[in-house]
Amino acid sequence: MAESLSAPPRFGIEEEYLLLDAQTGLPCDRVDDIIAAIPEHLAEHEFFHSQLETATPICVRAGEAFDALTAFRFSAAEAADDLGVVVAGTGLPPLGGDQLGNRVAKQRYADIEQAMRGMVTRYYSTGTHVHVEVPSREAGVDAIARIAPWSPALVALTANSPLWLGEETGYADWRYMSMQQWATAGYPPRFENVAEYDSVVADLVRSGALLDGGLVNWSIRLSEKYPTIEARLADAQLDARDAVAYGLLFRALTARALRDDASGIERPEWHRDVVRGAHWVAARNGLDSVLVDPRTGDPRPAFAVIDALIEHVSDELAQADDLDTVRDFVERRRSNGGAAQQQLDRWRAGGITSLLELYRAGHRAP
Repeated sequence: MAESLSAPPRFGIEEEYLLLDAQTGLPCDRVDDIIAAIPEHLAEHEFFHSQLETATPICVRAGEAFDALTAFRFSAAEAADDLGVVVAGTGLPPLGGDQLGNRVAKQRYADIEQAMRGMVTRYYSTGTHVHVEVPSREAGVDAIARIAPWSPALVALTANSPLWLGEETGYADWRYMSMQQWATAGYPPRFENVAEYDSVVADLVRSGALLDGGLVNWSIRLSEKYPTIEARLADAQLDARDAVAYGLLFRALTARALRDDASGIERPEWHRDVVRGAHWVAARNGLDSVLVDPRTGDPRPAFAVIDALIEHVSDELAQADDLDTVRDFVERRRSNGGAAQQQLDRWRAGGITSLLELYRAGHRAP
């Protein structure tokens, strides 16, 4: 089977990071200094001056993405050390989220703040976004519908924001919960075709709920700029290996969806609220207990669902030579309980000082 598959689609990964003061752990507005210090890298602003963003080139092989992200992380961390700053791969700041953020002076960001008002004045959300190439927008809408039942497992695997305002939230992914206040939040509806997708987005813009199509905040969406679908459901990751493995897993899900469509296999039936409920369970539990089994709707041990996901896309992973990389990722999660659990363990053991050390450890030399 695997040898009959078409070539794996190309992909790219966007990573966002928080900049935290190396002593207090509070958000720190030093992005301009870090960008200036690493001109050889693609380093960009995000919404606040305490956030940093990068992106890989268009990638075919896992190693290309890994090399790009590890090189960036190492250089950014070196520059940050000289400034008394920690580059943190975490979905939310564990401390200081009640502070008003210092918005980057871009007109688009000003327009967003004017439209969204108080909802974005403390919007410290940082994520890992993955783009996967699709042959057409129509194919992209079909793939989004086919990926839906498995998407909560991706939330659980990448949950990395268990702390907020110095407290344990009880959720592995508090960032996911905080994003539900957007006009377009959670998994998108089950669109029958791209015309319906575009019509709904146009209606949202016309109504004033969205400034434009670029602000669609569904967990997975069609890209406005590229011939891709974009997964936006993952927190920023502690380790570049985890960000890349997640990207490979999403690529494999997309490739499986494209193959099923080409084979004439019917889309799975699902209700949006059931998928949203499964996402909520995943954001709360992470990998700690149970997830919703997409095949039955029943709660099952988290890693039973994760193992079923890997089996679901094993041919695609093998075709891309990604199977061992993703299996290693799952085994790391199985052994350490996931990134959210690692954060909680450090927080309980040594507070913010121990957490900052955990964040630093994610920036290995390339």
